[in-house]
Amino acid sequence: MLSDKIKLTAKDILEKEFKSGVRGYKQEEVDKFLDLIIKDYGTFQQEIEELQQENLRLRKQLEETAKRQPVAQPAGTTNFDILKRLSNLEKHVFGSKLYD
Repeated sequence: MLSDKIKLTAKDILEKEFKSGVRGYKQEEVDKFLDLIIKDYGTFQQEIEELQQENLRLRKQLEETAKRQPVAQPAGTTNFDILKRLSNLEKHVFGSKLYD
């Protein structure tokens, strides 16, 4: 599962506090950068959820399509067998008119 692989959430990033040092970074710049990261994380999560839903929908659609497929010819049926059946059907339907 994806959530087991991701180490940070947008909330983790938002709530992260850094200790300040003697020559630390400007807090305002760090906050702006973290805000961008949080926004991206939210976008990524939304996109992942949408793709998972689409994947599920497409899998269901594929299953439904597979269920509606016509049953294949029984094993051993050849074109010769089909032509023979067709010929017999024509004889039955058209009778002697077929050969006049």
